[in-house]
Amino acid sequence: MKSNHQILTTAYQTFNARDIEGVLSLMHPDVDWPNGMEGGRLHGHREVRDYWTRQWSVVNPHVEPVSFEEDSAGRTIVDVHQVVRDQAENILVDQIVRHIYTIHDGLIQHMEIRHPPEEP
Repeated sequence: MKSNHQILTTAYQTFNARDIEGVLSLMHPDVDWPNGMEGGRLHGHREVRDYWTRQWSVVNPHVEPVSFEEDSAGRTIVDVHQVVRDQAENILVDQIVRHIYTIHDGLIQHMEIRHPPEEP
């Protein structure tokens, strides 16, 4: 079984490649995911797929993991360099954010975003 670090590294690579199905294959079918653009939470592959399709029609996000750690609750904490560009490639956001994941049985079940990174 892959480590959480390997699972998430693959998830970021496939997200940046705009391979929705590749990222979804790493998620639990009823994944609980943040809607970072519009607010609220998304549940399941269909909602995440629809969200990313909408998001990518408006902006071009790129996320690169900077560091990985595990917290005492078993969650994986990833500090990420996030650059978001508009469709004309102008930079809208260039920042470090913290992503907090719960992974069970090799699948991402839950993710949170912290802006700016703060203690979990």
